[in-house]
Amino acid sequence: MTSLSASAAATADAVATSEASPPAAGDAGPAYGPELQGFDYPAPVKQYDFASQGVALHMAYMDVEPAHPNGRTAVLLHGKNFCAATWGETIHRLSDAGYRVIAPDQIGFCKSSKPEHYQYSFQQLARNTHALLQSLGVNDATMIGHSTGGMLAIRYALMYPRETQQLVLVNPIGLEDWKAKGVPSLSVDQWYERELKTTAGSIRNYEQANYYVGQWRADYEPWVQMLGGMYRGPGKQIVAWNSALLDDMIYTQPVVYELGQLSIPTLLLIGQKDTTAIGKDAASPEVRAKVGHYPELGKTAAKAIPHATLVEFADAGHAPQMQDPQAFHRALLEGMAAVQGSR
Repeated sequence: MTSLSASAAATADAVATSEASPPAAGDAGPAYGPELQGFDYPAPVKQYDFASQGVALHMAYMDVEPAHPNGRTAVLLHGKNFCAATWGETIHRLSDAGYRVIAPDQIGFCKSSKPEHYQYSFQQLARNTHALLQSLGVNDATMIGHSTGGMLAIRYALMYPRETQQLVLVNPIGLEDWKAKGVPSLSVDQWYERELKTTAGSIRNYEQANYYVGQWRADYEPWVQMLGGMYRGPGKQIVAWNSALLDDMIYTQPVVYELGQLSIPTLLLIGQKDTTAIGKDAASPEVRAKVGHYPELGKTAAKAIPHATLVEFADAGHAPQMQDPQAFHRALLEGMAAVQGSR
């Protein structure tokens, strides 16, 4: 996802002209710890302790067992401006359908460790996720990734194809190379300065303009406060620093060039009014006009991936699972059932 703090200037016009208005863009609200202490998740949170790059880390996750198992496991991978908690309704819908559901917070995010120094890469996050799944005895899973989580899901499937039963990509970013299209590079220090300016108001404005097609509903607000609370809390600096490192990872590691190497059934669930592209607010108007065209990106990805099925949501933006949960979960469950027993 694009830097949280970069939103205010880039989205002011869009917010001003939208039909629906969010709450006032002040920064009043709860303060949470640097690992989102104080914010409740929709299921019990467990911790996977491990060492990586010489540092002791812990990875928060939910592991929800269904009442009537169908023998399959779904792993939910969140986006940059999201947490495992934002998958709450999807967790319940999948669990009701018989899937075991595992939803981790990646290192650097939400309730997981935020190390002072870490070489972030999608390969490293995929290895961390694979280690978690191995510790839980999961050797075959459907990987469901949204936004930045879509980039991670693709990397995971490329690294562990035999342990990936199916790939589901929900408005993934990384389907284009922003750098190659002219979006300027920012240093980690520049990303950090931007992240330090994050407020609930800037998060809300960015999400309204980019995720929800200029609209706003009350059920979006808890996710604004979830993120904004970490920036109000005592760990603001370490939260912003890890976010800056992750911004750099996302910008420098597009997955678009490797889509043809995916060998597993892939379901693309694409909101057609999404305009997300990392760092585009720092680009020229000419470059901004060239990036973030999801109707085109989805179709191009579907052609590039050998075994892909594309489902388009005409009126949804970046987060169709939140904007139109009924249509989204119907398409998700139908698409997952289509590969039942194929492996």
